[in-house]
Amino acid sequence: MHFEPWFWPEFFSAINDTLYMVIVGLIVSIFIGLPIGVILVVTREGGIIENKALYNILNVIINIFRSIPFIILLVAIIPFTRLIVGTSLGTTAAIVPLVLYTAFYIARLIENSLLEVDHGTIELAQAMGATPWQTIWRFLLPEALSSIVLALTVATIGLIGASAMAGAVGAGGIGDLAITYGYNQFKTEIMVITVITLIVMVQLVQSLGNLISKKIRRK
Repeated sequence: MHFEPWFWPEFFSAINDTLYMVIVGLIVSIFIGLPIGVILVVTREGGIIENKALYNILNVIINIFRSIPFIILLVAIIPFTRLIVGTSLGTTAAIVPLVLYTAFYIARLIENSLLEVDHGTIELAQAMGATPWQTIWRFLLPEALSSIVLALTVATIGLIGASAMAGAVGAGGIGDLAITYGYNQFKTEIMVITVITLIVMVQLVQSLGNLISKKIRRK
């Protein structure tokens, strides 16, 4: 493949933008999604801090955000994005919809991971006199940690895909490079290299997630 001299600086800048959106978006999404996922588990019927009203409210909110395709969410919350970061364009602006899209997805994944924990573990914690907080922090989360790592791996891969879609509205990154030059200017070689790059990124994330999860299970 032959690439013009300007391509490689643009390419590496696009990778940098994508990594910025994914890393910052993932960190913020975890800070939001992890507590929500835990709350869903402990407040559900039969949970250690049962609160049906809170559970139902959070459940509906998560279902609403998960039912909206990312590209629609991206456009629909433009006024909110402008309110938060002062603009609706660029990589920083893209992080707002990326977080809203990913945080609630992570919450659901965390909920599923925690529900896999044997109920006997919780009963043991309660029998030992553990408080609800101790039960969550010292028993529930450690038991589910391997599964949580895999869940976050899936969420990260979804975030990479969403960040590429954000390029459709000028958010920068690999997706923007593919659309601006690969699609709009009919440069097939640019489209191919961007697709290969995204595949490599996903493979690396999945392999790393699998490795970490496996090591945790062995412990």
